[in-house]
Amino acid sequence: APKLKDLEAVVSTQSTGDELNPHQCNGRGPDYENPENININDVLGNFSLGLVDSLDTLAIMGDSKYFKSAINQVIKSVSFDQECTVQVFESTIRMLGSLLSSHLIITEWTDVFNITMEEYDNELLSLAHDLGVRLLPAFENSDDMPIPRVHLRHGKSDLYSDSTCTAGVGTLILEFKMLGRLVGDPVFEIVAERAMDKLWNLKDSKTGLIGNVYNTKTGSWEDPMSGIGAGIDSYFEYLLKSFILFGNEKDLARFSKYYSSIARYMKRFSIDDRNLSVYDNPYYFANVHMNTGKLHNHWIDSLSAAFIGVQILHGDLEAAILHHAFFYGLWLKYDALPERYNWYLKKCEYALYPLRPEFAEATYLLYRATRHPFYLFVGEKIYNSIQMYNKAKCGYATLNSVLSKKQEDRMESFFLSETCKYLYLLFDQDNPLNKRSDFIFTTEGHLMRINRFVREKMTFFDHVDESSTSNNISHLFSCEAFPRHRQMIPPFSDEFWSNLVSFIDLKV
Repeated sequence: APKLKDLEAVVSTQSTGDELNPHQCNGRGPDYENPENININDVLGNFSLGLVDSLDTLAIMGDSKYFKSAINQVIKSVSFDQECTVQVFESTIRMLGSLLSSHLIITEWTDVFNITMEEYDNELLSLAHDLGVRLLPAFENSDDMPIPRVHLRHGKSDLYSDSTCTAGVGTLILEFKMLGRLVGDPVFEIVAERAMDKLWNLKDSKTGLIGNVYNTKTGSWEDPMSGIGAGIDSYFEYLLKSFILFGNEKDLARFSKYYSSIARYMKRFSIDDRNLSVYDNPYYFANVHMNTGKLHNHWIDSLSAAFIGVQILHGDLEAAILHHAFFYGLWLKYDALPERYNWYLKKCEYALYPLRPEFAEATYLLYRATRHPFYLFVGEKIYNSIQMYNKAKCGYATLNSVLSKKQEDRMESFFLSETCKYLYLLFDQDNPLNKRSDFIFTTEGHLMRINRFVREKMTFFDHVDESSTSNNISHLFSCEAFPRHRQMIPPFSDEFWSNLVSFIDLKV
């Protein structure tokens, strides 16, 4: 297994600014001189983003000493009373999610992580509540659709306020609902549920598909592209996870209908007219027009690799294996995943690689589901590529281009909260999380636990034995169901791999 202590060390030294500049070895904060620089300001709010976002990574890596030290630093220094406009989506998944997860690690999940802080007085929950209240003005619209950004001090923001993506609206339900349950305030759950209902009603009545960007001012779709990648991806994920975590069968029914529409209109197998089995053809999802289901463009993006985890959670394991192979082929081609790849022209359309976690996450989840050693091999490939091309003086740097491998002086917080976490868990076979089935990850890699407290109604969880120290529910969501004899052979056929190599023009 790779020596992952290098990654652990990076996490344990991130403490200044919102992000680490891995070349200059200093912290980066908001761009106050240019408020319209949303590439930076949507995420960075002068609230120690990198430190907060990586808190539960420290706990999962077993670094309890630094985890406690980091908690104390957050309590001492983090304030949301800032002269900053931030994106509701990013602040929710990165900041709110981590604060809630870390609070629960200390207070409720001591049986798993064995971390206690006697002096802790719910300060992280108080910070989460404060942030949640500051995000609520985004929902002060008559049509229940939140605007994408708020000013942390003054509330609603007019900065690029008309357009919002589907994921930005549909990826708030886990964090908002959990916050509401923990602080006893239903308003967070109500606004998030209303937004989910609104999205559902905006899907196309014929195809069942949903668009990418919605204009809250005109009440119409600004970008009718439907896909499983950027702008939409985590909406589908949160419908399924909302059902698993909270037991709302409405979310499962909606997810199932979307899943059928995705399979009907987006899923691609064939590369030519040969009469081959679907299991011998490259497997990927195309972007289509929401109203017709017809092909919209010829690119896929790296964020769509997250759908592999959704397929696994849905129980569509064979499909997830074939889907993962497509991104594995791209990784072999570039030693990274470009932000966009044109499958028709067989080349990058946008060559940036900001150390995104989706492929590492999919690899970890497939290993848990299959125990196939192939995925350990893939994980080592990912790790070695990052070590070779992304390692910088004080951390790990974004690749400005997967072609030239030129680095950019930026290390986004999701590298610490997700990419490092999933690689670590892939190889840490004895990690307590790898022996349990009662946790799910949020879209930012933060932990939430399935139990009676958070579920609305028990449905098939009625018979879970809460007195058990492990609260193991593997009989409901099994990660050991892949037949053992399948673990001894490659997870896909030689014909499939040969066709995939040809399809993406991989030189082997």
